[in-house]
Amino acid sequence: MKLLLLLLQSVWLIASTLHLSASSNPARLNPLIATDSASSSIAGFLFNSLVKYDESGQKIIGDLAESYRFVTPTLIEFKLRRGVKWHDGKPFTSRDVLFTYNLIKSPTTITPYASDFRVIKQVKIIDEHTLRVTYEKPYFKALEIWMMGIVPSHILKNEKDIMGSRFNTAPIGTGPYILKKLEFSKQIVLEANPSYFEHPPKIQKIIFHVISDPMTRFLMLKSGQIDVSGLEPMQYERQLDTSFHQKFATLELPSHSYTYLGLNLRLKKFQDPRVREALSLAIDREALIDVLFLKHGKVCTGPFLPGSKGFNTEIKTPKRDLVRARSLLKAAGYDAAHPLEFEIATSNSNAIRPYAAEILQRQLQGVGVRVTLRVMEWQAFLNTVVAPRKFDAVLLGWSLSLTPDPYALWHSESDVPGGFNLVGYHSARTDTLIEQMENSTDPERIASLQRQIFAQIAEDNPYLFLVIPNEINVYSRSIKGIKPSINGIWENYIDWEKK
Repeated sequence: MKLLLLLLQSVWLIASTLHLSASSNPARLNPLIATDSASSSIAGFLFNSLVKYDESGQKIIGDLAESYRFVTPTLIEFKLRRGVKWHDGKPFTSRDVLFTYNLIKSPTTITPYASDFRVIKQVKIIDEHTLRVTYEKPYFKALEIWMMGIVPSHILKNEKDIMGSRFNTAPIGTGPYILKKLEFSKQIVLEANPSYFEHPPKIQKIIFHVISDPMTRFLMLKSGQIDVSGLEPMQYERQLDTSFHQKFATLELPSHSYTYLGLNLRLKKFQDPRVREALSLAIDREALIDVLFLKHGKVCTGPFLPGSKGFNTEIKTPKRDLVRARSLLKAAGYDAAHPLEFEIATSNSNAIRPYAAEILQRQLQGVGVRVTLRVMEWQAFLNTVVAPRKFDAVLLGWSLSLTPDPYALWHSESDVPGGFNLVGYHSARTDTLIEQMENSTDPERIASLQRQIFAQIAEDNPYLFLVIPNEINVYSRSIKGIKPSINGIWENYIDWEKK
């Protein structure tokens, strides 16, 4: 009987392991500086924030905060959950929140999120489970900025180099899972937190398989070695058979992301608005959707997504016009004898982007533009191209929150090391509109200003906005309890069960 129980327990443990994939090694599993997709997705299982969106995506509810209230338009009081523990058993308190805030604001912490906290005047501890945040002025994202993961004071308070800290590869959080193993280029293993404050996750273990090659990831999914994954449209439409659909369910949702070609505006050749407009007019975006996404997507016209209050319906889809594109290039000094030349850099961590770069290269040839391509492994791309801003143009994508803050991407002051204004976009009018928006708490005025920001950026063409892809998610039918929402497929993952 004892042997039987052990065998049953072994089978249960195997069945309750969720297998996922990561396209690259996580750079830093610290939520304050986790800017690559692998790091941020894994850190999301390990850390909590003060607040989060509910499943409707419309209401902000407590996470580590049990409740919150606006005492005045510039003062929020947070009441923290009692009994929350860090993964090492130490209690979570207000001191951790204050420490996290100070760490974000520290000049030695290179984080793009620092700009979100720039209007905070003071974070004051009232007691171990109560703190008050005072803002210098009303701020449209006063609550949303606290969706940032909170880190432990007792571990990091004496850390002199947060960017190089051991904590970044051996993190301690409050989240539903605990990091148990980190093997670069192999596996990252998470185990359920038995003391998680909501309840222990029903799936006991999550294993991320680090696989840089997209085809290998796809083959592992088809063979059942991966349980949940996103699929490219070509894979979904052309490379799956009936047996796969018998083992996997499909969920297609509009993504909160877009793909873009970012032009380095620090370079003289891209500072001429005629050049940027010409490049935009030379691109057939519908062809990109048809060829790359097999119609699983739509054209992107600007920096906010359809369905959001800031989306500007008056900005029409750019139509390909080779005659006008050539005319603009000629007026800017480029012709067959002196063609515009530049390089598009991208990463192979996204299976579609290298092919997108090739299509753009061919389309731009149609107006005499000579484009070379550089496709790199993600970490090398991030460290040697994106971070030091050593590029002509980058083919990338952004994932957006339900209330995106244009300051981080589009304000001149975000053109700093570690900032998200990668292309060096500077516009006095855009800066003014962003500042007016952020100082308002009137939803209608905020939406109006966002639409004006949208129009100005679309006119300036710092990015060539390309495509909003759909997310095609597949998951093993052995997983029960998935309840997708506007926030995506992972809304209630601690309640998932794997049979």
